[in-house]
Amino acid sequence: MAISDSSETETQLLLDTVDGAVDFKGRPVLRSASGGWKAAAFIISVEVAERFAYYGINTNLINYLTGPLGQSTVTAAENVNIWAGTASLLPLPVAFVADSFLGRCRTIILASLLYILGLSLLTLSAMLPAPNSEGQVTHSEPQLILFFFSLYLVALAQGGHKPCVQAFGAYQFDTNHPEEHKARSSFFNWWCFSFSLGFLASVSILIYVQDNVGWVLGFGISCIFMIIALVVFLLGTWTYRYSIQRDERGPFLRNGRVFFIAVKNWRTTSSAITSEDEARGILPHRGSEQFSFHNKALIAADGSTEDGKVSSVTEVEEAKAILRLVPIWATCLIYAVVLSQISTFFTKQYWGPACPVLSKDQQSNDQVNNWHKK
Repeated sequence: MAISDSSETETQLLLDTVDGAVDFKGRPVLRSASGGWKAAAFIISVEVAERFAYYGINTNLINYLTGPLGQSTVTAAENVNIWAGTASLLPLPVAFVADSFLGRCRTIILASLLYILGLSLLTLSAMLPAPNSEGQVTHSEPQLILFFFSLYLVALAQGGHKPCVQAFGAYQFDTNHPEEHKARSSFFNWWCFSFSLGFLASVSILIYVQDNVGWVLGFGISCIFMIIALVVFLLGTWTYRYSIQRDERGPFLRNGRVFFIAVKNWRTTSSAITSEDEARGILPHRGSEQFSFHNKALIAADGSTEDGKVSSVTEVEEAKAILRLVPIWATCLIYAVVLSQISTFFTKQYWGPACPVLSKDQQSNDQVNNWHKK
């Protein structure tokens, strides 16, 4: 009898499915054969390779611009900051496309392909320059266009990776399952560790190769790592859990709709909103009083509460939560300004082992001459 009960328990565990998740063919997934650490390991390895490739460009880009491309320090720093800022903003629109149309897994695959294409073109652009008769390196306009096109292609690819990979990895853990919910917290710890590992490997190995061996090899190694990362990610296809696509608005559309309806109903009085809340059985709470203007999205100007004309309480509170993040984002701007100096001002402080040791007067004259050249 005990053996029979034990076998039934094992069978139930093997046939335990995850609610709201399917496999890559759209079938219900078994908890024992999908998700968890077996899937997260593939995703974390992709993050290591992606960070390795990205910071291999970001941290040493100013030296390439002022060295092989011959730009002044001021112009190079400006180009680095514009590129880094663009790369930081692109996750917002790409996340909207991923949530509303493509899905996280498809976005990761497409972003990886863009990464490989961008790094391949970047490697090619580093091969093209050749010295002229006077021994100086010259760059034609098509070569510069190819370089900056490939550079911003990498920024676009990074914009696809950043919002999707971490979210897709966290989805492999069911928050309704006690053990997986606990493992999900550990996943974020390992995620941060892998992020730092990729950065450390990049600044200690890849930068050395670029400065002492060659830029072609330095960019090429990043490309090879992304190819390997994409293969590893695809190998985990059978272990991933995918969310079921539902006919619902994405977060950008939901929040935008709340703001639009609130502005449209700006004449609605607070007493009408309070009456509607009481009719729904919703008690006033501390959060409802904050950003109370958005509560106007709960009721239409004509007094209608149909779902097509108004927003739900959950949508309104979600929009308020976004607004609460604005002060945090604003205070982080100062930190971002300081952080941006690492890849520009801090990097250019290094003279390099091949530089001669100059006297103080020679250094001062050199600095004045360089300043006038800029």
